[in-house]
Amino acid sequence: METIVLTGNEGDKIEFYVLEKTTLGGVDYMLVTDSEDEDGEAYVLKDLSKTQDTEGVYEIVDDETELEAVGQVFKSLLDDIDIVE
Repeated sequence: METIVLTGNEGDKIEFYVLEKTTLGGVDYMLVTDSEDEDGEAYVLKDLSKTQDTEGVYEIVDDETELEAVGQVFKSLLDDIDIVE
């Protein structure tokens, strides 16, 4: 499984496991989890990177409308994974 390591606001490194990627409305999103096991917490990350950025810039999606729309796409892509909201 692909992993990514993000740097938190305080410089701490956080490893996530990438479950799926998609693009919606020209914006790239990733569905990630904090555990390789089945019971991990899942997050939707939004790519905020600009073309001049040397590293990716992501934020956790917390807008309910945006999260619902992207969540529906991920649910259709991952029919073998149960997503509990």
